[in-house]
Amino acid sequence: MTSLGYLLSCEEFPPDELVRQAVRAEAAGFERLWISDHFHPWNDKQGNSPFVWSVIGALSQACALPVTTAVTCPIMRLHPAVVAQAAATSAAQLDGRFVLGLGTGEALNEHVTGEHWPPAATRRDMLEESVEVIRRLFTGEQISHRGTYFTVENARIYTLPAQPPPIYISGFGPQSARLAGRIGDGYQTTSPSRELLSEFRAAGGAGKPSQAGFKVCHAATVEEGVGTAHRLWPNEHLPGELAQILPTPAHFEQASSLVTASAVEQAVPCGPDIKPYLERIREFSEAGFDEVYIQQIGPSQDGFFDFWESKVVPEIAA
Repeated sequence: MTSLGYLLSCEEFPPDELVRQAVRAEAAGFERLWISDHFHPWNDKQGNSPFVWSVIGALSQACALPVTTAVTCPIMRLHPAVVAQAAATSAAQLDGRFVLGLGTGEALNEHVTGEHWPPAATRRDMLEESVEVIRRLFTGEQISHRGTYFTVENARIYTLPAQPPPIYISGFGPQSARLAGRIGDGYQTTSPSRELLSEFRAAGGAGKPSQAGFKVCHAATVEEGVGTAHRLWPNEHLPGELAQILPTPAHFEQASSLVTASAVEQAVPCGPDIKPYLERIREFSEAGFDEVYIQQIGPSQDGFFDFWESKVVPEIAA
């Protein structure tokens, strides 16, 4: 049976509110947490971007749910040695309830150090090398590494969990899905694609866990929900590689001006009716995903959690 989790949006909320949402999600019946890792929000209306590793530390003390980063990029803004130390500490704090989700990232977050943003094929190669570095550091041994993209000198992580955290790889196309199957302990994506899941499994991911997530906007009316989703997350509906190559929130706002409210309404379950929420969960479940994460868009978080607890959970149980 598919396990259902809640997606904590660092782009939309400050750290204390994210922790509060995690506690509320646990009480409402969610079984696990995803949390995004951003330097910038996608647009200024979202308005936040706390440092995810600080938030994870707080989550470890506030609730008992497993936590997965969705996703951290270890190829530019954060060196893989730093990611390895942060992940090891998080796994130790969460006592085995932490999964390190990694991906090739977006220029929006990674270009801030002033380095050139490389093409997708190079980013995949960088990710593969970074995973090698992180896994070696998870052994607790002192390592040195001089690779194509990264250098590590005499590094050792002293604070480690009892077992190294699993590393899941994010992928939105067939090449990334195959990379996830080859180097990852699991797979992450955002579409209910049987094809991508098949690519992942055929490349070495058979029997490994898969995660996926989607956004909703519970509201008193469909129109209100669509309006909120269209105002805060139009970027979710941009085509192609725009999400990976646009460098600033202002660029996303410019591109997102082409996204219509009707496009959002077709893509995002909105409003008070339980049916579209259940249908979207079913799409992911029938595609074969083991874990599905739901993110409520906008400030009406408590209304969503009340709806989930009183309407969705009993329906799923039945």
